[in-house]
Amino acid sequence: MVTDFVIPVLTGLGAGLSLIVAIGAQNAFVLRQGLRTEHVAWVVTVCAVSDAVLIVAGVAGIGVLIQAAPGLLTVTRYAGAAFLLGYAALAARRVWNRQSMTTRAAGDRAGLGAVLATCLALTWLNPHVYLDTVILLGSIANSHPEPDRWLIGAGAVAGSVAWFTALGFGARLLSPLFARPIAWRLLDALIAVVMTVLAVTLLLGT
Repeated sequence: MVTDFVIPVLTGLGAGLSLIVAIGAQNAFVLRQGLRTEHVAWVVTVCAVSDAVLIVAGVAGIGVLIQAAPGLLTVTRYAGAAFLLGYAALAARRVWNRQSMTTRAAGDRAGLGAVLATCLALTWLNPHVYLDTVILLGSIANSHPEPDRWLIGAGAVAGSVAWFTALGFGARLLSPLFARPIAWRLLDALIAVVMTVLAVTLLLGT
């Protein structure tokens, strides 16, 4: 029956969206790149593919291995906190930079390598990503029999692709709002606060 296929997919879609649609380091970065119209397709692809790999790993049962190796998450937590604090410092520095953030001069644009490195770090150095996608989504999927668990995983992957695509390419709709430098400064201030809070949360182990 069609419902035997649709219900598991919708379950995965809903679970996936509920976990990724939130203010976090990765989403803040995707939003900023979308507003700058800078390497958006690459950023969206990296985020979506990374999520897909982690979700598949969770459905395959690798989440059990991660739970059995808490030391790995501890190392990732401290490395991620250090990176987030560094990124927060860069965002805070941009807040006080007098140069307009709306400039599109070639020298003002970050290189693809730097953007991808930042995107990968914000994704793979965040322990919450493993807890949400590998362990939590993996647990939800593995509570169902074959082939439903893989349909749930497919739904979660579809939700991730849809979200990052909408966030990255839809950000340009806010371009009129960000035509003024003050709007960019407010965004960078928000990013600095979010990154700092996330880093402190990681350091406290919460």
